[in-house]
Amino acid sequence: MYEAIQQLIDQVLIGEAPNQEQGLAILRARGAKLTAYLAGAHSLKERAFGNRVSLCAIINAKSGRCPENCAFCAQSGHFQTNAPVYPLKSGAEIVAGARQAEREGSHCYGIVTSGSRISPGQEWNEILAAIREIRATCRIEPSASLGLLDATLAGQLAEAGCVTYHHNLETARSFFPQICTTHDYEEDVATVRLAKQSGMKVCCGGILGLGESLAQRIELAATLRELAVDSVPLNFLNPIPGTPLEGRRELTPLDCLRAIALFRYFLPTTPIRVCGGREANLGEFQSWMFMAGASGTMVGNYLTTTGRDRETDLKMLSDAEVEIDVC
Repeated sequence: MYEAIQQLIDQVLIGEAPNQEQGLAILRARGAKLTAYLAGAHSLKERAFGNRVSLCAIINAKSGRCPENCAFCAQSGHFQTNAPVYPLKSGAEIVAGARQAEREGSHCYGIVTSGSRISPGQEWNEILAAIREIRATCRIEPSASLGLLDATLAGQLAEAGCVTYHHNLETARSFFPQICTTHDYEEDVATVRLAKQSGMKVCCGGILGLGESLAQRIELAATLRELAVDSVPLNFLNPIPGTPLEGRRELTPLDCLRAIALFRYFLPTTPIRVCGGREANLGEFQSWMFMAGASGTMVGNYLTTTGRDRETDLKMLSDAEVEIDVC
């Protein structure tokens, strides 16, 4: 057993991805075998990042009435939920959020808007101005998650000082039509590539627990590796009343740890941050995410759901004996 896991680690260290059989073995591991896989993932994480973890925070800068029909999303205009609905926040509010996130120890600050995309015009200009001010007056790195991009918009974001563009693929290509039918998976892939071509880093991951198979979790990890994304946010479904997935709860805490380890083996030197749904899915095992290979997490609130209070998270990080990267 241990010899096979060591062979996998050695394979990963020379640049070879796990194969399908190895990926399934990670996702099905139990008992001492699971512990060994977690230890291997932890060793890969420490080889790349030491004992450091990075924190990120977001602002829900524009909420609700999204024309997309993503089955998990509280902000979709296709479903009746209690998600807040409001237009783009002012540049001053966005910048103030960045300063607060910086004071609280986050390394990256994401400006997130609902909708398929932000078109050129007043909203776009307001976002660019906020990014310029954050870049000029803060140490925290500005990030944006504004939907689909074309080459011109990507270039303008990069020129304004946006360090990272966040755009999730959400799930595997083969499962995506079961989750969203209002745009094509390849549009998301194209946005990831355009953001990278513009010179921005790309933060790209997905949500697990949507009903995908174990093989499709492996498929998503392989796609992210192929795209050479710069960081990976892993989210776990926190089902929202009113959405098509409101009753779906299929992940156990150990399922989440297995998934984190899987992505670490596929992406040994890429930052992996555990984000939405960690409270609901990992529960008392949240501090274990670092031993499973995660190198960071999101703190504060999410888009339409609340996270844990900052002091509780800081206590968790202290108890896990990890060091927080500072800006």
